[in-house]
Amino acid sequence: MNVVLRSSSGLPKLPVPPLQQTCERYLAALTPIVDPEELNHTWQLLEEFQKPGGVGERLQKGLEQRAKKMENWLSDWWLQTAYLDYRMPVVVHSSPGVVLPSMEFSDRQGQMRYAAKLIAGVLDFKSMIDNETLPVEYLGGKSLCMNQYYQVLSSCRIPGTKRDNVVNYALDKRPPTHITVVHNFQFFVLDVYNSDGMPLTVDQIYIQLEKIWNSSLQTNKEPIGILTSNHRNSWGKAYNNIIKDKTNKESVRAIQKSIFTVCLDAPLPCASDDMYRTRAGVQMLHGGGSRWNSGNRWFDKTLQFIIGEDGTCGLIYEHAPAEGPPIVSLIDHVVQYMKSSEMVRTPMVPLRMPQKLRFNITPEIKKDIEEAKQNMNIMVHDLDMKVSVFSHFGKDFPKSQKMSPDAFIQVALQLAYYRFYKRCCPTYESASLRMFRLGRTDTIRSTSIDSNTEKVALLDKAVKYVYQSLLVCTKYIPQAIRGQAIDRHLLGLKLQAIEDLAALPEIFMDTSYAVALHFNLSTSQVPAKTDCVMCFGPVVPDGYGVCYNPMDAHINFSVSAFNSCQDTNAARLAQALEDALLDMKTLLEQTPKAKL
Repeated sequence: MNVVLRSSSGLPKLPVPPLQQTCERYLAALTPIVDPEELNHTWQLLEEFQKPGGVGERLQKGLEQRAKKMENWLSDWWLQTAYLDYRMPVVVHSSPGVVLPSMEFSDRQGQMRYAAKLIAGVLDFKSMIDNETLPVEYLGGKSLCMNQYYQVLSSCRIPGTKRDNVVNYALDKRPPTHITVVHNFQFFVLDVYNSDGMPLTVDQIYIQLEKIWNSSLQTNKEPIGILTSNHRNSWGKAYNNIIKDKTNKESVRAIQKSIFTVCLDAPLPCASDDMYRTRAGVQMLHGGGSRWNSGNRWFDKTLQFIIGEDGTCGLIYEHAPAEGPPIVSLIDHVVQYMKSSEMVRTPMVPLRMPQKLRFNITPEIKKDIEEAKQNMNIMVHDLDMKVSVFSHFGKDFPKSQKMSPDAFIQVALQLAYYRFYKRCCPTYESASLRMFRLGRTDTIRSTSIDSNTEKVALLDKAVKYVYQSLLVCTKYIPQAIRGQAIDRHLLGLKLQAIEDLAALPEIFMDTSYAVALHFNLSTSQVPAKTDCVMCFGPVVPDGYGVCYNPMDAHINFSVSAFNSCQDTNAARLAQALEDALLDMKTLLEQTPKAKL
């Protein structure tokens, strides 16, 4: 699936960190989250693992050999273990959603005008991908790998009964020229290019969308798309059954091959302004359940733009091909394009009627759909979500204090969690490895012995805590983006052992390893120019998913948890986070820097 682009071929390869360094940093990461007895046991296992000529050294050499031979020693393994082998539903558990600012339209004309402009904007972005003219991004003066941008259009996840795969049809000799539009659970193929290869104008797209709308007014159709929300093994089995029928197979292929999908959603019941973002967040993540828009999706499709008749707009993306930043860059481009693009009347060239996709629903498929509906409704009831705007300050304040806004927010998160639970927890913050060829992510572990000790309880007296924590956070971020974090290296050593058919080293069967990977706080900063926010579900049953977009004068947050866990509460953590941010600001303003 991964092809190294010309723009990325000059980048360095992802390094394999030194074994001793990773072991030391792993022990340091465990110190605040496991008890001393367990820590001592892990220390002994690590000493044994690192012995000269021992198992650790052998696995390290194997990884270094792999790194020499491959463009990226990690990327294929990561795609498999993090995504394609994962059997939970992609909905809530894997696929992130993005909430865009609410639109003013409240009827189908407004909805379709917006959809037509959005489609034209994505095609404009696609032209830069096709011509390889996307501006290369930089971080700290170093260019970043642009490969992920080339994976998000014309791609789709394909279910299997044991493991999935991802297909990128953009690499075909004749790449796709159509998108999928879904309305009232009915799927349509919409060709978005004229016979001369030029994209349709906004006006032409609008006319085609009207045809689709008028051809899908009936609301009694089976929501075939809801099958994509099921447990991956169940969906894989149902999928194999569906595609036995020739018509069904052709319809499914048309969806999978499309450049992207546009979901024209039915309006939701009215909600107050302060509830809008939260409701929009769940609408992006799961569609609201089988009674609402959850069947108006194909969750395996990499990119699905969601446009509600009531002005609720955003998208959901299947996570396997890409991280959040390329998706948000695409959004920024499309939003800018839509602001400048006016509908221009174009000469009326007769356009072919968009093709409605047919499905033959057997009793067995109907039974699978009913099961998927029930499972989706359970997920909907279980997701606890709070999307909010912290309006007191944005990234301007930490910058005025010469602090990293990301580190500032991470320390506030640690403080909020500690105040809530009186303990520290393993925290995952996504760090980009795009300085390297085909780089994906590693983990910034923002919980450290420095950032979480009894000093937290004394925060009101000890402003130094804030500074020390920020220094620690700020130190970990560069380590991670330079390929020197611990999590992917440890995963690589484990997978190398499995590949060598060797016995799994004891450090990977140790309780500490399970604790270290149980991320009660799974967090990500996804900054955008657009006033939007990304949201995703927790990665463990008793955890939180926290995403944030720091704007200049405010911060957009999404916090998720599961209702089935009595110990978690998204709204309470969101409030604790707000309180922590305000307390940190007050402390910093009240404390003369000379006293530090």
